[in-house]
Amino acid sequence: MKNIAKEKLYKDELCLGVGLRQSRTVDIGKIMATCDYDWLFIDMEHNSMDIDVASQISVAAQDAGVTPIVRVPDFAHHHATRVLDCGAMGIVFPHVDDAETAKKLVSYCLFPPKGHRSMTGLLPQLDFKQTPISEVATIINDNMLIVVMLESPNAVENVDSIASVPGVDVILIGTNDLCMEMGIPGDYANPKIKEAYKKVIESCKKYGKTPGMGGVYNEELMSEYINMGMKFILSGSDLSFMMSSALQRSKNLRSFQKK
Repeated sequence: MKNIAKEKLYKDELCLGVGLRQSRTVDIGKIMATCDYDWLFIDMEHNSMDIDVASQISVAAQDAGVTPIVRVPDFAHHHATRVLDCGAMGIVFPHVDDAETAKKLVSYCLFPPKGHRSMTGLLPQLDFKQTPISEVATIINDNMLIVVMLESPNAVENVDSIASVPGVDVILIGTNDLCMEMGIPGDYANPKIKEAYKKVIESCKKYGKTPGMGGVYNEELMSEYINMGMKFILSGSDLSFMMSSALQRSKNLRSFQKK
């Protein structure tokens, strides 16, 4: 088992992900690997995608050399464990406001003794090979990538205690919702947001976690935040990439017409 994204985080390298909103076929893993992305943000919070499609994309992504990570819609135990049993190599939990919630979510994802996840049969992450249960638990736990999203001022205030939770790998700021909760919708360059980023980065350094960024797609601002220390970057989505390219092509073609 090889978790490409987690290996990059261990090396303190920039780790780029892409959100999946429109994609429904398994070739998206190879496509995004070719485009030099490290992980797929398979979004089941703001998406109509079902668990079957998410699982198929996850299994194919493993062989493509890109890490499949699923954002689940809430804190329900089965939302995380089912996609993990079916091929995901990490989970993104949205709207985590405190350490107690983070501890509970970690326990869902990790096998004993680190958590309380139920053991199942053969796993796609191990190529469905028969493996001693004790080895399965160790391998899966070591390669699990657990991401918690901070999306409110309360969450940012509690970041130090959240970052201290064993098993949490990434603290990902959901900048869109954070701006909304702060009463500054869409103001991603606001000093309040920059202060929140600074606070998260400092707590991550303190506890050996990785700071992550989602919701900011202006490249000048992304550059600023990456230089501040952001490492786990949600770079955009399949929808935004498709629309940007399609709009540019239609604009170019219409400009060719003689007046």
